[in-house]
Amino acid sequence: MITKSILIRTAGIAATALMLAWPRPATADSAPAEAPLTLDRAIHLVRENNPALKAAAEEITAADARITQSRSAYFPQVSASAGYTWLDTVSKISFGSSGEIQFMPNDNYDAKVTAKATLLDFGKRGANVDLAMSGKKTAEQSLELARRELSYQTVQLFYGILFLQESLRVEEKEIAALSKALDYTTKRYQAGSATRFDVLSTEVRIAAARNRTLDLQHELLRSQLTLRRLTGIAANAPLMLQGSFALTPNVPVSSGLVAQALEQRLELQLSRENEAAAKLHRSLAMKQGVPVVTGSISYGITNGYQPDINEMRNNVAAGIHLEIPLFTGFRTSAERQESAARMRAATQRRIDTEQQVKTDVEETIHALQTASEKITTTGVQVQQAELAARHVRARYENGMATALDLLDTEAALSQAELARLQAAYAYVINNYTLKRTTGEVFW
Repeated sequence: MITKSILIRTAGIAATALMLAWPRPATADSAPAEAPLTLDRAIHLVRENNPALKAAAEEITAADARITQSRSAYFPQVSASAGYTWLDTVSKISFGSSGEIQFMPNDNYDAKVTAKATLLDFGKRGANVDLAMSGKKTAEQSLELARRELSYQTVQLFYGILFLQESLRVEEKEIAALSKALDYTTKRYQAGSATRFDVLSTEVRIAAARNRTLDLQHELLRSQLTLRRLTGIAANAPLMLQGSFALTPNVPVSSGLVAQALEQRLELQLSRENEAAAKLHRSLAMKQGVPVVTGSISYGITNGYQPDINEMRNNVAAGIHLEIPLFTGFRTSAERQESAARMRAATQRRIDTEQQVKTDVEETIHALQTASEKITTTGVQVQQAELAARHVRARYENGMATALDLLDTEAALSQAELARLQAAYAYVINNYTLKRTTGEVFW
C-alpha cells in the first residue's frame, strides 16, 4: 500500500523536476518563440534566402558591369610603355682621320605615355551601349520572373501541405469510425449475430485506410522538405503552417483579364525585350562594315636625336588612323544574315507567347469556375454522406444494417470529405494561378 509519506516525497520530486524543466521567460537576448509560418512569411523567406534568386540578382550586377564596359569605348585608353633596343649595325659616316658621325645609337631607350580614342565609328559604340542596357532589363525581368515562379511554387507547397494535413485528419477520422465499427462487429461476432467475414471486411478497410495514411505522410514529408529548401528553414526548426481553405467562391469575369495579362505578364515583357535586343544586334551587325577613325597622342622620352644621340629628350607624337574594312572573308554578311534571322525568330516567339497568355487566362478562368461549382456540389455531398452515416450507424448498432452497409457508408463519407477538400484546394490554387497568369503581383 502506498503511504502518505511516499506520496508527499513523490509530489516534491515531481514539482522540482517541473520547475527545472519549465522554460524561463524570454529575455532581450534570447530567441523569440517560433511563430506559425504564414504564406506571406514563407514567400518573404524565399525571396531572402533562395540561392536561385541570389544568382539572378548577381546577373543584374554583371549586366551593370557590361554597361560600364560598353561605355568605356567613349573614353580614351591610356597606357604607359618603356623599352630598350640594342642595334647593330647602325648608320655612320666616316671622315677619315677626322672621325665619324653615328646617326643612331647602339643602345636605344624609350619611355612614353599614350592615349588612344575612337573619334568616329558611325554609331557602333552607341549600339553596344544600348545592347548592354537591354541586357540589364532582361536580367531584371528574369529576376522578377524567378521570384514569381518560386513564389507560386511556395503557394503550391504551402497549400499542398495544408491539404495533406487535412487529408490525414479525414483518414484518421475514417480509421476511428472503422475501429469503432470493428468493436461492434467483434462483439456481434462473439455473440453469434455476425460472421467472421464481417470482421475481416472491417479489418481490411482499416488496413487500406492506414496504407493511404502512410502514403499521405510520405507526400507530406516530401513537401515539407521542399518548402524548407526554398525558404531556408533549418531541418531541426519547427514547421507550423498557419492557413486554411476558408473562402467564398467568386469567379471573376474574363473581360479585361486578357488585356491585363498582355500588358503585365512577365513572359511577354521578357519576349518583347528579347525582340528589342535582337533588333539592336541587327543594327550593330549592319555597322560592322563601316569605317572607324581613331586618334592617338603620346608623350615620352627617348634617345637617338642629333647632335647627341645618347641624350634622353622629350618627344610628342600625335596621329589619326582611318580603318576601312574591305574584305572580311564573308564574316560581315554572315553576321547580318544571322542577326536578321534571330530578329525574325524573336518576333515569332513573342507572337507565340501572346497566344499562350490568352490561352492560359481562358483555361484558368474555366478551372476556377469548375472548382467553384465543385465546392457547392461537394458541400451538399458531404451533408448527405454525414446524414447517411448517422442513420447507418444507428441501424447497424440496432442490428438493422449489415457490416457491408456500414463500411460503404463510412467510405462514402470519407470520399465526400476528401472531394470537398480537393475542390477547396483547387479553388485556392487556381486563384493564385489566375494572378500569375494575368501578371498580378502576389509575391
